[in-house]
Amino acid sequence: MKTLNTIQTLSRIGKVISTIIFVCCIVGFFGCIVGIICMALGMEAVKLGGVTLKGMVESESGMTTGNIYAAMACGAVLCAGEAVLAKFAERYFTRELAAGTPFTPEGAKELRRLGILAICIPIGTQIAAEIVRGIFAQVTAGVEPLDLSITGSVSIGVMLLVGSLLCKHAAELIRAGTASQPPQ
Repeated sequence: MKTLNTIQTLSRIGKVISTIIFVCCIVGFFGCIVGIICMALGMEAVKLGGVTLKGMVESESGMTTGNIYAAMACGAVLCAGEAVLAKFAERYFTRELAAGTPFTPEGAKELRRLGILAICIPIGTQIAAEIVRGIFAQVTAGVEPLDLSITGSVSIGVMLLVGSLLCKHAAELIRAGTASQPPQ
């Protein structure tokens, strides 16, 4: 029983963390969109001491405006993808807490889906971000290649898939009534 209590505590923590990540990703998404709009509206219009916003941004950041636009657009795409993944994780933890155990067929299925999404969503958002960057590279000058890595997400996805198999096996043992008996 002590292990199940630990699992439930970790699920509560996971639910809180996934909710926080969801909110941060939504804020990041809208921050990127607002940044793009503000830069588009104020690049040449805002002047401080004879220097435009464009000049200040390029001199202070060491990046071209095209690269900044591309980075913010790619950031919006990546934040949107991670928000979706965080919402699915929150949904899993909510259902697991309601069931009281991860060792149910439905919980195992949900964990498997989360593992697949943890692999596929980052790959999809990286592809979409690269397409967005490519579009900006064609339209504006000075857009540098993206340096993204999804190895962490793939690793987590694989671990979730393995965990789902363990949960499924435990659910089958519980259903068969052999969970408390050692294997022969």
